[in-house]
Amino acid sequence: MIPTWPYSPPSGLQLLIVAASYFCANGAFAEPIRVAVIGTDTSHAVAFTELINAPSATGPLANVQVVAAFPGGSPDIASSKDRVAKFADQLKRSGVTIVDSIDEAVELADAFLLESVDGRVHLEQFRKIAVGKPVFIDKPATASVADFLSIMRIAKETNTPFFSSSALRFCSEVEAIKSNKKIGKLLGASTSSPYRTEPTHPDLFWYGIHGVESLATLLGPGCEEVTRIDSTTGVLLACKWQDGRKGTMWALATGNPVYSFTLYGTKQVASNTGFSGYGNLVTQICTFFETRVAPVSPDETLEVLAIMEAAELSRDREGATVKIAEVIDLARQKSASAE
Repeated sequence: MIPTWPYSPPSGLQLLIVAASYFCANGAFAEPIRVAVIGTDTSHAVAFTELINAPSATGPLANVQVVAAFPGGSPDIASSKDRVAKFADQLKRSGVTIVDSIDEAVELADAFLLESVDGRVHLEQFRKIAVGKPVFIDKPATASVADFLSIMRIAKETNTPFFSSSALRFCSEVEAIKSNKKIGKLLGASTSSPYRTEPTHPDLFWYGIHGVESLATLLGPGCEEVTRIDSTTGVLLACKWQDGRKGTMWALATGNPVYSFTLYGTKQVASNTGFSGYGNLVTQICTFFETRVAPVSPDETLEVLAIMEAAELSRDREGATVKIAEVIDLARQKSASAE
C-alpha cells in the first residue's frame, strides 16, 4: 500500500521513489524469466515464442521472455532437418539470440523449452540442461519409457523441476468436457486423434500421443492394461483402469481426422471435438517457470508413454492384452543397464 503523507505534500522525487519501491515489491519492474529454446525443428518453437514474447502478453506470460535458441536438428528425420534452419531464422528475426551450443543456452537462461521434435535426443539434451532450472519437454517426452525413467532419475539427482505434456491435455475442449458435472459417475472415456507416424519412433509416439494423453487426462492415472486392434483406418486401443473404468483411443489414418473427446457417465454421455491451440499449455508452462511446481507429474507422463509402448507390444503379440506394469518393469531394466 502506498503511504499517506501526514505533514506537507510529498515532492515529485519522493513520489517517484515510493512508486518505484511499490512496483518493484509487486514484481512490476522485476526482470523477466529468461528462457532458452532447445531445438528449432518444430513449429512449436516459433508458436510458443510468439505467444510468450508478444507485447500484449498478460498474466504469467508477461513475466517470461524467450531470449535464446539452440537449433539442433536430427539428420535422419526429414521434418527435422528440413525445417530447423527456417524456424531458427524466424526466431532470430524476432530478436531471439541463436547460439551454437546447449552450454551457451544454459548460461543465458533461467528456464528451458526442450522443443526438439525428435524424442530420441531428449535424454541427452536434458542431461546438459538439468542444472536445477525449470524445463518443459515437448511431446513426445522421449522415444521410449526407458529413456524417460532416466530423465526422471537425472531430474531427481540434480533437483531439476520438469514436466512434459501434449497441448491436448490443457486445450479448452478437453477442459470443458472434463469439468462436466452432469454425467454422473464416470464410467469411461473415448478419444480420437490423427495417426501419422515416423519410422524412428514407436508409431503412436508421433501423433497418437495426443489421443492417448487426452484419454489419460479425462480418466486420470491408473491405466492397468492395453489391447490394440489394427485396421486400414488406423489403430484402436482398448484400455482398462485399475478401478474398472474403460477407455478407448482411435488413432485415425483417414483423410480428415478430428480430435474428439467423449465421457460416459451413469446419467449422461458428453462429447466434444476440436483443438483450441497452444495458449493454455503455454500459460501452464510460464506459470511452472515462475512457481517451479509442475502441473503434470512425471508419473503421469510415464503412464502415457507406457500406454503407447504397451500398444507396440500388443501389436507384436498379435493383439494380446499387455499390462502396464510389465512395460515399466522392462523399461526399468533397460534404463538400469544403460547407466
